Parts: sequence; structure tokens; C-alpha cells
Amino acid sequence: MDFEDFLKLLRALDQHAVQYVLVGGVALGVHGLVRATEDIDLFIRPEDGNVARLRRALQSIWDDREIERITVEDLAGEYPTIRYVPPAGTPVIDLLSRLGTEMRFEDLESQLVILEGVPVRVATPRTLYRMKKDTLRTIDRADAEALREKFGLEGD
Repeated sequence: MDFEDFLKLLRALDQHAVQYVLVGGVALGVHGLVRATEDIDLFIRPEDGNVARLRRALQSIWDDREIERITVEDLAGEYPTIRYVPPAGTPVIDLLSRLGTEMRFEDLESQLVILEGVPVRVATPRTLYRMKKDTLRTIDRADAEALREKFGLEGD
């Protein structure tokens, strides 16, 4: 993933006042736990106005009619994850609004971090740990262990 493309996305989200929280492998990197990842995971508040702002933010970067297919109904639906792949193929962006019945946008603890002059809303280490500790994916469990060790998250 190209860092400049990532920053361009973050700037657009900020300029269009999109309510989001950065999660996943990229969020780990922001907290100093760098590992390879192929996508950007964004938790999105699933409300009409916010999803409309999200579409405008993406359209400010990419001229792609597929962006109009991103809807609040899908994000708030039974399978609340949308994968957006820009015309050039990168960066792949996973948009989600909840993880099963365990975590919704409203349940996320986040913090504001300035990255290369761009404000970024990123999940806290505790939230990332909660998201990853009980999944089936080996990489998530390894991420949870690294978060627990680095941030002293005993008993969480």
C-alpha cells in the first residue's frame, strides 16, 4: 500500500467530515506495531449523511461510478462490510459498521492522532485488542497478544 495514497484518503475523510475509526493492521502500525497488511479497514458510522459524505470523499480521489453503490442500507444490513477497490486496484478499503453482535461503531474507543499533518481517528489499543483477541484468524490473535504485551492490557 502506498503511504501517499493512504494520506490522500485520510485527508479526504477529514475534509468531508466523515465519521470513521481506523482499525485493523494499519491502526496497529499507527500505535507502533508494524506488520504487513494489504488493506485499510475503516469502521464507518452507518447513517445516511455520513455515508453520503464518505461517497463524496472517495469521489474526490477517484472517478469511479462504483462509489455510488456504497449505501447505508448495506453498511447497516445483515453483512455490514463493503470492500471498495479503486480503479487502479489500490488501496483496497474495507468499510464496516459492526463486527457481528459484539461491536458497533458506537462501541469503539478511539483517539485523534496527527499523521503527517492529517488528523486521523484511530481505535485505541484496548479497542483493537477487544476486536482481535477472540477471532479465529491466527494473525488477529498474534496482534492481540502484541497489543496486550506492549500496552499492558491484562484482564481485558
